[in-house]
Amino acid sequence: MDGLFQPAAAFRFLVQPAGSGEPTAAFTRLSGIKMQVETIQVRSGLDSRGVKDFFPVFSRFGPVTLSRGVVGDNDFMDWILAASAGDFTGPTGANLRRDLDVIAIDEKKNPIVTWTLKGAIPIGYELSPMDASRSEVLVENVTFAMIGIVRTTTVPKVEEEARLGEPPYIEEPQEEEPQLGDPPEINEEEAQLGDPPEINEEEAQLGDPPVREE
Repeated sequence: MDGLFQPAAAFRFLVQPAGSGEPTAAFTRLSGIKMQVETIQVRSGLDSRGVKDFFPVFSRFGPVTLSRGVVGDNDFMDWILAASAGDFTGPTGANLRRDLDVIAIDEKKNPIVTWTLKGAIPIGYELSPMDASRSEVLVENVTFAMIGIVRTTTVPKVEEEARLGEPPYIEEPQEEEPQLGDPPEINEEEAQLGDPPEINEEEAQLGDPPVREE
């Protein structure tokens, strides 16, 4: 592994060794995932109606092609090229089969669907034409054969802000409670004059009693 491979935002299909969590290549197109089952028609020995049923006998998986991308790991590229003929031997495919994860991601790079290619082996590599007079990027295409496939769906995480139907939270105003120990406010003018005397209403109507001279 040459380091963490950072694919461009336009790539929507990542390739990595199964379960490694480290992408080694990224592409914009995926094609060729196909499964076919060959059957034969046989009449069961218990059938009394003379009807032939279908029974599976062989399975076949088509080659998968990842195109318009780039391989970002030298070890992964060495494995791809190792399937071809060597300096003195022809292609054998010995110890070359690997399980590969092809991960479809969204615009936020979250995984959506993962196809695990069981026993994958590289059978094709192509570098798209390049023109030095034009500002073109490196574009590679890779084809894999396989002996099985597993499909896994990843449920995306829903961000809390994006949840629909939840009413906005409104904070209710809280009344300020009086703090203990604070003395009441006193008006200085009222404190100097004092409280007015209480007047009995009955005495006010009758007036003051007469004074007797001794």
